[in-house]
Amino acid sequence: MSTLITFHARAALLGLAVGDALGVPVEFAPRAARQQDPVMDMRAFGTHRQPAGTWSDDSSLTFCLAETLARPGGRSGEPDLADFARRSINWLNLSYWTATAETFDVGNATRTAINSLERGMTPTAAGPRSEFDNGNGALMRILPLAFHDTWRAETLDLDAAWTLTENVASVTHGHPRSTLGSFLYLLVARGLLAGLPPAEAYAAMRELANPWLESSPIAPVDEQKYYRWWVLSGEITNQSEDKISSSGYVVHTLEAALWCLLKHDTYAATVLAAVNLGDDTDTTGAVAGGLAGLAYGEASIPTEWLAVLARRADIEELAGRLVAAA
Repeated sequence: MSTLITFHARAALLGLAVGDALGVPVEFAPRAARQQDPVMDMRAFGTHRQPAGTWSDDSSLTFCLAETLARPGGRSGEPDLADFARRSINWLNLSYWTATAETFDVGNATRTAINSLERGMTPTAAGPRSEFDNGNGALMRILPLAFHDTWRAETLDLDAAWTLTENVASVTHGHPRSTLGSFLYLLVARGLLAGLPPAEAYAAMRELANPWLESSPIAPVDEQKYYRWWVLSGEITNQSEDKISSSGYVVHTLEAALWCLLKHDTYAATVLAAVNLGDDTDTTGAVAGGLAGLAYGEASIPTEWLAVLARRADIEELAGRLVAAA
């Protein structure tokens, strides 16, 4: 087992959870509130009345997916989405893989999908599929898929990577816009895993995604326009903060996370920028935090934040099993 890839997995999962936990106490508060009272450290209580270091559904469902991929052979073949479905049901109903044995902050599409799974719906058909079901609930949990062999292949088969991502995203979010946001995010994560700095990983994503979107018969032709203006064009780095939305819409969350990653040069600065955008703070923090963890490594995460992070040892152990499941 590669020591380097183990470090990457730990950095990704811890980075995501820390970003999530920074955002939990101030979720739903507007940007103006953060401008007056910016988050600079872990806070307790607030929106969800949780102790400092508590992460939310973003991390819980990320860890559920990581558990599925950590099963023997889970990183090399088709993921057992029935297993992921069971874990998601247990998260919602039994507080499985929660920070404090309490399930809170459940997205509407995710709840609808899990209710469908409980009724026996096929996992890839469970996620709602209307245009209005494009919250960030698939994007927020997709990062473990970056460690799947399909995504880690030396020569990336973009069609295979799309199909894999679509299947995993569709368990909770079945619209192709949600899959495309997750797909572009994973392309950036792939570049970071290869050792590219953030700007180069972002450029590599565009160099791969744009031709594929124009040529592949399975590319979501009607959806690329939603990401074309800033994400696929490279214009995201030229935007001022007032142009960046931090709502729960998948397009906005990807834009915000990339903007924070590309505008800052440390883990802490990236996740604090994400949280201080306001509104959907935990998810923006988690999505940006996963990438920043990959970019800067576990050692870049402030020790005082890791010290209060709920279930840190369990997260580290899961990262080791994820890497071992080749």
